[in-house]
Amino acid sequence: MRIICISDTHGIHQDVKLTAAEMIIHAGDMSEMGTKEQIVDFVNWFSSLDYQYKVLIAGNHDFFFELATSKEIKKLIPDGVIYLNDSGIEIEGLKLWGSPVQPQFYNWAFNRSEKKIRLHWNEIPDDTDILITHVPPQHILDKNRRAESLGCPHLTARVKEVSPQYHIFGHIHESYGVIEKNGTTYVNSSSLNFLYEYANQPIIIDVNP
Repeated sequence: MRIICISDTHGIHQDVKLTAAEMIIHAGDMSEMGTKEQIVDFVNWFSSLDYQYKVLIAGNHDFFFELATSKEIKKLIPDGVIYLNDSGIEIEGLKLWGSPVQPQFYNWAFNRSEKKIRLHWNEIPDDTDILITHVPPQHILDKNRRAESLGCPHLTARVKEVSPQYHIFGHIHESYGVIEKNGTTYVNSSSLNFLYEYANQPIIIDVNP
């Protein structure tokens, strides 16, 4: 299955240059400040895309998804869009699991303490094929422009245990790219650069069940 990966569009989704694929995955930060209006604008655009499967998670800018009730979120997500929040789905034999949480990072959405974030990562099923998180694992495509490593060490440990085919994330715009390590291909699909300008093309992956 061909999958197109994007993230961190921050309200500039209309500028993203998309190509043909069976599935599109957005790894969080669809909005600038997470208002309902910004989320609705993105979701309407996302649902209109010509892909058979459309999967997304929230990010630290997407406050609406943390503050809204599950009923409000369900009402907002259109048919044909799959929203993952510490949850998974199987699509044509591929098992996907997604989470928006991240270590404490200023006063943003989905922040979790060191103790609590481990509980989230422990929920990742052992048979996950494609893991989608907003935050990177520590020391893998997670450095900002000051060369600071901002990924989560507990996520690194859990990914090693699970060994998914792909781990897709964003959050750190400056570390856009792809790297393979120990059987897992890591994809930082951030669409914007550190100045919040559209700079990075979607990343395409081909995944076998």
